[in-house]
Amino acid sequence: MTGYVVTRAGYASDIAVVVGERLLSGIAHGPGLGEHRATWAAPPHLHVRELLALLTAAEIRGRGGAGFPFARKVATAVESGRRRVLVVNASEGEPGSAKDSALMMTAPHLVLDGAEAVARALGVKHIRIVVPGERPAVLPSVEAAVAERKALGDGLRYDIWTTGGGFVGGQARAVIELLEGRENLPVTAWQPEAVSGFKGRPTLLSNAETFAQVAALVALGPARFGSVGTPEEPGTTLLTVAGDGPGGVVLEVALGTPLSEVLRLCGYEPDITVLLGGYHGMWLPPEQAVQRRMSRSDLSSVGATLGAGIVLPLDRQACPVTLTAAVVDYLAGQSARRCGPCKNGLPALAEACSHLATGGAPGARERIEQLSGLVTGRGACAHPDGTARLVGSLLRNFGSEVSAHERGVCEIAAGVAV
Repeated sequence: MTGYVVTRAGYASDIAVVVGERLLSGIAHGPGLGEHRATWAAPPHLHVRELLALLTAAEIRGRGGAGFPFARKVATAVESGRRRVLVVNASEGEPGSAKDSALMMTAPHLVLDGAEAVARALGVKHIRIVVPGERPAVLPSVEAAVAERKALGDGLRYDIWTTGGGFVGGQARAVIELLEGRENLPVTAWQPEAVSGFKGRPTLLSNAETFAQVAALVALGPARFGSVGTPEEPGTTLLTVAGDGPGGVVLEVALGTPLSEVLRLCGYEPDITVLLGGYHGMWLPPEQAVQRRMSRSDLSSVGATLGAGIVLPLDRQACPVTLTAAVVDYLAGQSARRCGPCKNGLPALAEACSHLATGGAPGARERIEQLSGLVTGRGACAHPDGTARLVGSLLRNFGSEVSAHERGVCEIAAGVAV
């Protein structure tokens, strides 16, 4: 694989970005605007009806985690009839994800092309860009790209904001709080951002890859855009493999690509345990990992989700019970601590998972199930729900190992097949 290395200050290692078929196709030429235009033409000015027709035909979904249809989000902002706001969210608080950082460092103008196309269609003249505070190398790359566009006098205003870092800092409402001058933490929202976001105005807030996908769609048209992927899910998606440790890779694959192929491309055996979707994701045991595809519809058949495109392979000698306890402890410390489920529930859940991992904790499963039920659906944001989802997938898919830990034995450490 031909690739380029992106430095991620403050993280375990640098990460390799592999030249891709579409979004990452031009990264070999460099991130500058001149080099970018050698691969991608400037986006045309589209009427909002034309943009919505394109988005609907290509069925583009948000690449930030929830997978919400982007056309519906745009239509909601349009229907408001009020002055709109556009935000490119490249903050990526999830340690296992680096795809948006990679885009903003290797192909920033593709993201900005998509933002420009949407902004002009919506009559927005001010584009706000949010970058991760914990990855300082991203900011100068975005500043350089913005300076190049301003030098051309494109008539748009760009402002760049930096998050305070942390897992929940990139959550939509946390970003709105940041833009409004308050602490970069999520709060309870009664309406979607597309209805009432920044200062109560309709706010089209989506992540960097989503805007890059829009740029590709506008440039290629629905037919060429859908020439890869599946009929139900056309196009490509960016994945971060092993992004929370050494050997991390960002690559682009067609939607519907087998997970086993992704693992092989990154140097892993296909029949291994995988945490899919990041720290709010789901454990897939080897027998499921070898069958699944990078497709929302396929993954939903086992209750999993592509999320933000995070694939975390697990070493065969590593125990998912022990790792889950470590992740839940991290997540409990990353909450906004503004509601009961985060302030009280997640620390209690982390303690219960730690007792299970340590071993010799009869009844730990029941305690974990009880706490997971208490935090689910009751938080000011989805942080407790995501944490409970991770823990629930451990209990479902590694029941034998969970039971062994309750008895004080780790079957994986003992070399017992699970």
